Amino acid sequence: MSSNSAGSDNLMEAIVSLAKRRGFVFQSSEIYGGLNGFFDYGPLGVELKKNIRDCWWNDMVRRRDDVVGLESSIIMHPKVWEASGHVAGFTDPLVDCKVSKQRYRADQLFFAAVIVDGKTVGHVSALESERTQEELQEAAETFKRKKAIQGQLAPVVIKDMTEAKPEEVPLIPSPATGEAGSLTPPRAFNMMFETYVGPMRDSSAVAYLRPETAQGMFVDFKNVVDTGRVKLPFGIAQVGKSFRNEITPRNFIFRSREFEQMEMEYFIHEDADWKKCHDDWIEWCRSWLVSIGLPESHLSLYAHPKEKLAFYSKGTVDIMFKYPFGVQELWGIAARGNYDLTQHANTSGVPQMIFDEATKKKFTPHVIEPAVGVDRIFLAVLCSGYAEEDVKDEKGNVEKRTVLRLSPRVAPIKVAILPLVKNKPNLVARAEELYRKLKRKYSVFYDESGAIGRRYRRQDEIGTPWCVTIDFQTIEQDGTFTLRDRDSMQQTRIDEAQLFALLEEKVY
Repeated sequence: MSSNSAGSDNLMEAIVSLAKRRGFVFQSSEIYGGLNGFFDYGPLGVELKKNIRDCWWNDMVRRRDDVVGLESSIIMHPKVWEASGHVAGFTDPLVDCKVSKQRYRADQLFFAAVIVDGKTVGHVSALESERTQEELQEAAETFKRKKAIQGQLAPVVIKDMTEAKPEEVPLIPSPATGEAGSLTPPRAFNMMFETYVGPMRDSSAVAYLRPETAQGMFVDFKNVVDTGRVKLPFGIAQVGKSFRNEITPRNFIFRSREFEQMEMEYFIHEDADWKKCHDDWIEWCRSWLVSIGLPESHLSLYAHPKEKLAFYSKGTVDIMFKYPFGVQELWGIAARGNYDLTQHANTSGVPQMIFDEATKKKFTPHVIEPAVGVDRIFLAVLCSGYAEEDVKDEKGNVEKRTVLRLSPRVAPIKVAILPLVKNKPNLVARAEELYRKLKRKYSVFYDESGAIGRRYRRQDEIGTPWCVTIDFQTIEQDGTFTLRDRDSMQQTRIDEAQLFALLEEKVY
């Protein structure tokens, strides 16, 4: 019986434990106590991450005729970020607890008045979670009981700290201490990491680690147009590291301070049907996520309400994913108009326009921007693939199997080669021969240590789709070997040509 929903906290703990135990993800600088918001990817993690990037790049760039690639530098001229609005406006609302020295994002810190018989008798607070409403209601009931207040408790009405009135702030308890009076009013906190270029450390040398990869594609727009033989509509794609000084990194690698993005800017004519183009890219992105193994049942769409859109935005839709800690944004697809190119043209003095042969006029293209984080997809893949189930071993005994049902497209190891026993030179020689052939094209693993059942379990836990066992029938009879499927655990006989055909079909 399979189960991967024993509880969101337990599931997340199991995934984090597996990630460490099997070499997917490590805490950065762990021997020195770690550094919050930074992670290292181990031998299996780096393979999984690379496979996600490669699948995206192949499908987004190489298999399309209308998208080209770019790799821009992490540190760019500081005026790039002035033009884009990041210097002035790339902020999160920050709240400090003066007693505990803890910091919170104001929009992730919720509070509610405790109202009894129509009268406010106190306040309660809680950090954002799947159960924020329930936690605040329970906290209100506990508050009423401890204070021995008689009367009818009203259902709590929750707000985040950005909605707190100045006179309410001193009354809201800190989540760290449980006491009121220590929280500061929300204030703007710029999330860009600041650094210096050159030997001087003054205002003239200030630069920033990029908070997104998108601006590199905008500032190189003219270079691509002039050299890339592109014509509208076309896209520029990029994969690269970005950095944000998050106030509260959380949920493992979901929200971190150093992360990797896969972004594409799709430029269209100013008179094009932007809504249709936007919808087409939403569907493309959703279908791509399904193609790498994310279940459709875990995906949903969230359209940003008009009143929350930036003034230049025509529309933004997020593809949401059901993580163990709640439904969260995975992939944002935004229709940004011509705002970015116009801003860089105005700031730099260099026009960012295209000549329209049909109308004989120049214009600034509009853009559709699908932007996604590699790390968030990585986590979604682990969460949707992780399962624990009870199975019977060769002797009929029930044992627990941990399995990662990863798509062959992204699985770190595509196939494991297992000689049935390691003390038969002819078995080992045939296994090593097949292993060497497969290694030329695929990530494969050779394992001759331990009982065959135990070797299968090790591969199940790291998501290997298939195991090939070289046995006595292989060398004494027809040359076929046993192919064991990870998900069904079924075993079939297959020859070398069939194995390569299977991999060619499933790993693309």
